[in-house]
Amino acid sequence: MKASRIAAAGAAAGITVLALSAPAFAHVTVQPEGTAAKGGYAVVDFKVPNERDDASTTKLEVTFPTDHPLASVMPEPMPGWKIEVTKSKLDKPLELHGEKITEAVTKVTWTADGKGIEPGYFEKFPLSVGQLPEDTDQLVFKALQTYSNKEVVRWIEVPQKGQEEPDNPAPVLELSASEGGHHGSAADEDSDAESAEKASAHTAASDSAASDGTDTTARVLGIVGIVVGAAGVAYGVLAGRRRTTA
Repeated sequence: MKASRIAAAGAAAGITVLALSAPAFAHVTVQPEGTAAKGGYAVVDFKVPNERDDASTTKLEVTFPTDHPLASVMPEPMPGWKIEVTKSKLDKPLELHGEKITEAVTKVTWTADGKGIEPGYFEKFPLSVGQLPEDTDQLVFKALQTYSNKEVVRWIEVPQKGQEEPDNPAPVLELSASEGGHHGSAADEDSDAESAEKASAHTAASDSAASDGTDTTARVLGIVGIVVGAAGVAYGVLAGRRRTTA
């Protein structure tokens, strides 16, 4: 009886822990497809899971940071969703490719014109963004997730380093180090070609050396085999003569 009670208590505790930890894995997040390098462009996906058993996600609103505005934001068409891009004037114009940009995207809204994200499913909302800033390591996007029952979950709490993750963390895009020539210069291509040629030559030399080594080893073993065979024949002949003499 005691063992059964202990087992039941343990199972209940485990279920409680899972129930408490589940929301931590179900928040709205943002991840790049590949890398999001400073000073470059990237395609990022906002991953939105449905946390409810009795309602669908019908709307997602993502607000862009105003301290590091992005001049170029282009959504990918998504069947079943209406997309609205909101732009606002900048307090301080940006300079992009020699041109001054006076406005930038401040919000992108996806509204379902069908079932949306049903219970038990998630969906990715892709955006092409740039030019990514070079004076920060991350971009914080605040998101609102609306359900079919009119419930709104606000993913707007900014995670702080050294502290526990908040209950409703905002999506954070981590930026990698600048890759230097984002557009690939002719010098970079020549350098890459030269490096590839050297690597190929080195590989060929290594293969040739390995082949030569293998041939040499085979020859040595062949000679040793011949010598051993000859010695065996000579021994057999001498042994036969000794028996005959005896």
